Amino acid sequence: MADSLWGTVVSVQANYYWVRLEPMVKTAVASPLNHEPLISASLRSGEQPSHLLCTRRARLKKTGQQVMVGDRVEVQEPDWQGQRGAIAAVAPRITALDRPPVANASQILLVFALAEPSLEPFQLSWFLVKAESTGMQICLALNKRDLVDAAAQAAWHQRLQRWGYDPLWLSVRNQSVPAALHQKLSTHITIVSGPSGVGKSSLINHLIPDLDLRVATVSGKLGRGRHTTRHVELFAFPQGGFLADTPGFNQPDIDCAPEDLAAYFPEIRQRLAQRHCQFNNCLHQEEPGCVVRGDWERYGHYLQLLNAIAIQGYSQTQPHELETTMKYKVAGSGQLQAEPKLSAKKYRRVSRRSQNKALQDLCQELVDSADDLEALEGLSLDELL
Repeated sequence: MADSLWGTVVSVQANYYWVRLEPMVKTAVASPLNHEPLISASLRSGEQPSHLLCTRRARLKKTGQQVMVGDRVEVQEPDWQGQRGAIAAVAPRITALDRPPVANASQILLVFALAEPSLEPFQLSWFLVKAESTGMQICLALNKRDLVDAAAQAAWHQRLQRWGYDPLWLSVRNQSVPAALHQKLSTHITIVSGPSGVGKSSLINHLIPDLDLRVATVSGKLGRGRHTTRHVELFAFPQGGFLADTPGFNQPDIDCAPEDLAAYFPEIRQRLAQRHCQFNNCLHQEEPGCVVRGDWERYGHYLQLLNAIAIQGYSQTQPHELETTMKYKVAGSGQLQAEPKLSAKKYRRVSRRSQNKALQDLCQELVDSADDLEALEGLSLDELL
């Protein structure tokens, strides 16, 4: 049997998988699936490529084994000249996310901009809550610090510390990225996330100089960034580990239960660690004896997110006709707004085929009416009755 290789899936394109192979040594190593010794020559000798374009074995398809970006996989029967291979097994995952679809990630690098686009507190809270719900470590980085003065930076620093976060300050445009960020990223699979236009692709280009990811400017009319990343892809970090570049989006989905939302706010965790609410199922709204309800900044954010989760849960339990009558969005002020949906049938343009069919039916009715009138001509009143 040919020697097996191990690598990490760095990109998925339809039913094909780009796998970055691990450097193999001439000593025996343990397979993470069956713990049997695996001996192979070094992959770095000769002209053997570091990446292979692989398919998935039929056995994996039959068992429903999905292969995700970030999976550590076993590759068999490599074709070095054609740079092809076949994925025969997938190692057990440490973590797995659906959106973005990444396996074995251990931390999230959440990137926001201080300006262009401007930093909106409720949007930042929404992203932070989504990141907290994954259970991974969170590294918050604020880019474009060169566009705001020192007083604004100090105000945001104090504000975020009250939220329970200690952000890193960046200016990718001025090549100002702290060494602490490099240390946090090494040896991890890190998901880089954040709204469009905050500089995620520019930051990855800075951290991995060999890359040349496409970047885009912020829309002048909308004040938002444009999407540049279209799919999830892993890039090898020089200090070890990978960076997962994810498509930018304005608002992530939060699909947790209402009673779990409080656990994703550091301020609430701190309050509940000191004293418990009167009721175990307290949602921290108007319940008596609640120790969370109070005059702290993000309490309003908590109530808005709780309301959004409740609306989402309600719409999922209603008939389709009721479910599609309203739509919900977050306004620029951070308020959750409900708007009626337009009926697709009411405003749909009638096709030419339907118009011709209706015209033909009308003509036939006129012909039939004319024949009836002609048949009635010359008949007496008694014959008509």
